[in-house]
Amino acid sequence: MRRIHVFVLAVAGLLSGVSAPAGADVKLPRLFSDHMVLQRDRAVRVWGWAQPEEAVTVRFRGREVTSAGGSDGRWFVMLPPSPAGGPFELTVAGANTITLADVLVGDVWVGSGQSNMERAMTLVADSDREIAQANDARIRLFTVPRTVADVPRDDVAGTAAWSVLTPETVKTFSAVSYFFARELRRTHDVPMGLVHASWGGTPAESWVPEETLGADAAFQPLLWQWTRTLSDYPSAKTRYDKQRAEWDELSALAKAQGKDPKNPPTAPRGPGHHWTPGGLYAGMIAPLTPFTIRGALWYQGESNAQPYRSSLEYRRLFGALIDSWRERWNQDAFPFLFVQLANYYPRQEAPSESAWAELREAQSAALARPNTGMAVAIDIGEAEDIHPKNKQDVGRRLALAARALSYGERVVYSGPTFDGVIADGPRLRVRFRHAGGGLVVKGEKLLGFAVAGRDRRFVWADARLDGETVVVSSPQVEDPIAVRYAWADNPACSLYNREGLPAVPFRSDDWPYHPPSP
Repeated sequence: MRRIHVFVLAVAGLLSGVSAPAGADVKLPRLFSDHMVLQRDRAVRVWGWAQPEEAVTVRFRGREVTSAGGSDGRWFVMLPPSPAGGPFELTVAGANTITLADVLVGDVWVGSGQSNMERAMTLVADSDREIAQANDARIRLFTVPRTVADVPRDDVAGTAAWSVLTPETVKTFSAVSYFFARELRRTHDVPMGLVHASWGGTPAESWVPEETLGADAAFQPLLWQWTRTLSDYPSAKTRYDKQRAEWDELSALAKAQGKDPKNPPTAPRGPGHHWTPGGLYAGMIAPLTPFTIRGALWYQGESNAQPYRSSLEYRRLFGALIDSWRERWNQDAFPFLFVQLANYYPRQEAPSESAWAELREAQSAALARPNTGMAVAIDIGEAEDIHPKNKQDVGRRLALAARALSYGERVVYSGPTFDGVIADGPRLRVRFRHAGGGLVVKGEKLLGFAVAGRDRRFVWADARLDGETVVVSSPQVEDPIAVRYAWADNPACSLYNREGLPAVPFRSDDWPYHPPSP
């Protein structure tokens, strides 16, 4: 057995927020349990708590690493890189011995965001068949309990533990994460570990470290507004309690009359609410950051796509989220793959401004960061359901991005992406990147393009393919200077590449959002 000795004192800021456990027993965080997956081909951190300066030895795959806790009882070791395989045993020995069984080595992905990432397998299209077929012992699942915290925690809440994928365990798991892993398992024969940490109806700022928010002057209005929300909470709570009591009486009366009661009043935001800036990062993401991973998946934005919220604010928030997560994980620019907002709301008859289109543009801007990929969902949403049931294509498109960016495969992973526009008299010629095998139109005609002249009034355009470009024009606009595509909450759009991936919504202009009427 190869033996490596390491003495590690406490590292400031590495594991914060939880005191060492009472007694002499060695303790591991809940991320370490039977059936877990450790990241392959990279040094893996194992950490926990023990008596101050107690020697702790970790044994795995014929190797030993020994450490000693600091004065606060915290310890960690780094296991050397290991190829995919398993199952194995992982043993941690100090005053007591912990043995974890059925441990695999493969790829670990963290999936986070709001309700569309949280959406369970029981709520997807063809759920009965999909659940029945979800039976792969090389896929492992871990769900982080919902937790809001004031300071970064170093362990997740509750009794969370890893489980083996079966039709029973997958029922309540993130459908997007599962379909992503299923696609990767079809092309890469390595175990997949899925760590799911999401919460429906949450804004991006809840998932960004509070320290990051406080260090950026652009986020001060957001933090000030939350401070005001907290100061108003006592009076808001009093009003809510009165409304709730009235609703309880009316609800009971309606039920007695065989009627459906109205929806209850909404509880006000206040201390411990899941909209707390930084609160979900502290409670649900910070405990994961010492864990070695392959990359992250993200599906969020609906809560920020509001007329009263600035998409420019989201652009900065989303960038801060990606940068801060990478900084806290300290794994360079690990792959960060995200889903652009799907189409939603009733379709508009004429071109118009759209908070959802603006937020999609803010999401696209994150692609300027290295090792980022975006799954476009503009064609698989539902006008009347903010939770579209087609999560299979979402997972497949995320997996394509992973295959290209993380696994180095030569695959087309993006739909056509705007690459510039050339004026040609009364027409505009639009160029694209990521055309793959060529541009194609789904349906009878090319839809979703609008043009405008110097008056900035957009009208629907006549559009046609011309080789690797799209030519757009309108008899209503003699001298077009701007073109937009799929710029709406729920646009009609039909441009794809031959690989079946939809074109990314775009605009060629940089005109201010919501320009005033003349």
